[in-house]
Amino acid sequence: MSSDLRVVSLLPSATEIAVALGLKPNIVGRSHECDFPAFVGDLPICTSTKLEKGLQSDEIDKRVQEIVRQGLSVYEVDTPLLQSLKPDVILTQSQCAVCAVTPNDLEEALASWIGQKPQLISLAPDNLDDVWRDFRSVGEAVGRTGEAEQVIAGLQERLRKLGEGRKHQPSVAAIEWIEPLMVAGNWVPELIEIAGGQSLFAEAGQHSPWLEWDDLLESDPDKIIFMPCGYQIDQTLAEMPTMVKHPHWAKLTAVKNGEVFLADGHHFFNRPGPRLVESAQIIADILYAESGDNGDLSKGWIRWTSE
Repeated sequence: MSSDLRVVSLLPSATEIAVALGLKPNIVGRSHECDFPAFVGDLPICTSTKLEKGLQSDEIDKRVQEIVRQGLSVYEVDTPLLQSLKPDVILTQSQCAVCAVTPNDLEEALASWIGQKPQLISLAPDNLDDVWRDFRSVGEAVGRTGEAEQVIAGLQERLRKLGEGRKHQPSVAAIEWIEPLMVAGNWVPELIEIAGGQSLFAEAGQHSPWLEWDDLLESDPDKIIFMPCGYQIDQTLAEMPTMVKHPHWAKLTAVKNGEVFLADGHHFFNRPGPRLVESAQIIADILYAESGDNGDLSKGWIRWTSE
C-alpha cells in the first residue's frame, strides 16, 4: 500500500474497519454519520441527510417512505468537496438505501469526475461471514490483506471465548425499530446465540423483519432488548412511552420481571465492523445481569424501568 493512499469512508462501519487495518493516517473524508474513533470528527463531511432532526421513529418511517416514493435518495453527497479530497478509494455500502449512502448516490459525483476515478468499495454484509468478507475486501483494495486476516482472526477468537460455557439460553426479542416494530436480523441473531441467548423472530443472514404485537405477546420473550437503528440510548428512552401505551405491553413477562433493556444501536449493533464483538458482549452482560445490575451509558446498555 502506498503511504500517500487517500481514503474517503461514507459508512461508519467502514471507517472503523479501515482504522482497524491501520489506515487512520489515510482517511481524508467521512460521512455525516461517521463518529468513531474520535479523530474522525475533525475530518471533512462529504454527505448529509434529508431527514429533519428530532423526528420520532414513526415520523422517520413515514418521511423515508415519502422520499423513496418520489424516487429520491435519503442522502446527499457534496460532490465538489468529495472531488477536492482526491480519494484513491471510496468506501460505501449497498445493503440498505435507507441506512447510508449507496453507490447510486455517488453516480453524479463519479460521472463528473476529473482525472483518475477512485476505486469504489461497496460493502453489503448479511451475516458475520459477510462482515469478515468486507474486512478482506477493504484489505485487498488498500494492500493490507495480511493485516485484514490478522484482525479477523483476533475478532473471531474473542467471539469464540465469549461463547464458551453458555448453558442457559433465555429467549430474546431484539427490537431494531420502535414504530412500527421491527426485529434486528442479519448478524444480530448470531450475536445473540454467541452470547448465550435464543433469538426470536429473526434469522441470521436475513434482513430485519417487521413484528406484530400479537406475535410478540404470543412468544413472550424472557428478555427484550431495544437497539433501534441509528439510535443512542437517550433517543430510545424518549420513545419508550410509545411502547408503554400499547395494551399488550404490561402483559409481557419481560416487562413484569424487569427484563427490558436499552442498548446503543447507533454505535454497536447497527455497525457491522470491529465493535460487533463489543455488541455481543453487551448482549451477554444483559442476559446474565443480576437483578440489581442496571448497566449504564458507558457500558452501552441500561435496564429500563418505568420510574
